[in-house]
Parts: sequence; structure tokens; C-alpha cells
Amino acid sequence: MKHRQTMLFLLLSAGLAAPLSVKAQQAPGPGFGPGPGMGHHGPGRGAGGGVPPFLRGIELTEAQQDKVFAATYAQEPLLHEQEKIAFKAHAQLRALAASAQYDDAQASALANTAAQATARISLERARLEQQLLALLTLEQRAQLAARHTRHEGGPGRSGQRPPAPV
Repeated sequence: MKHRQTMLFLLLSAGLAAPLSVKAQQAPGPGFGPGPGMGHHGPGRGAGGGVPPFLRGIELTEAQQDKVFAATYAQEPLLHEQEKIAFKAHAQLRALAASAQYDDAQASALANTAAQATARISLERARLEQQLLALLTLEQRAQLAARHTRHEGGPGRSGQRPPAPV
């Protein structure tokens, strides 16, 4: 039973940490990275500083770029707070799992806290995506739709799982 709980904990931790590691690996898009004289704490920092991946390659007007920046920058404090909550809950859950005083109820509460923070992050990203889509012209939306259609047929992007290794 203890082995099963440990495996469940590891799978849950890995699943909840995946969105955070993906975010950390994303590079800022063109035109939104730190500029001359700006350190990593400037406007180009974090999720609020880059063009979201789905908009990369779409030519935005200066006004659209300003609105994208404002929307992503406004979202940054909430995302940062939720990431801190999720990170802290994961750290406490790892410590609890490694301690001799393991308590399943406490572990469940910590896992739920981490999951809720991750869910809030996902929801905020979906809201931002919808808000940014509303800024696009019909031509820009057509470019996105065409790109989406092109990418659906590629390997691993058809919505199906790759075949299991033999």
C-alpha cells in the first residue's frame, strides 16, 4: 500500500510540475525581450514579457503589440502568485512524503492546493488567449487557422497517441 501511495504521489507531482517546466523553457518572442539597458527584471521578464506561442509569426501592428504586452503584463502578478503557491505546495508534499510522520490527509490537502493553483494558471492562460484572439484582424485569424491546419497533419500532432514501442 505504501508503494502505491508513493507511486501515486510521484505521478501527481510530475503531472502538476509539467506546466511550470514548460513555461520556464519558453523563450520570449520577437520584440518583447529585454531591450538595451534592461535587466531580467524589466518588462521582458516572465510570461508577461513574451508573445504567446500561438501568436508567434503573426505580424502585429504596433497598437496590437502594445495591447498584447498590456494584457500579458497585467496577468503576470496573478500567475506569479499561483506559481509560488504551487511550488510551495509541491515542496511541502515532497518533504511530507519523505518524512516519518506522513499524513495522508495533509498530503491530499497539499496536492489539492497545488492542483488548484495549476488550474488557476491554466484558466488565466485560456482567458488571455481569448482576449488576445479578439485583438486580431480577420486576416490574422485566417493565418492562425491555416497554420493550425498545416500542423495538425504532422507527426504527433494528429490528436492521436504515437504507437506503443514494441
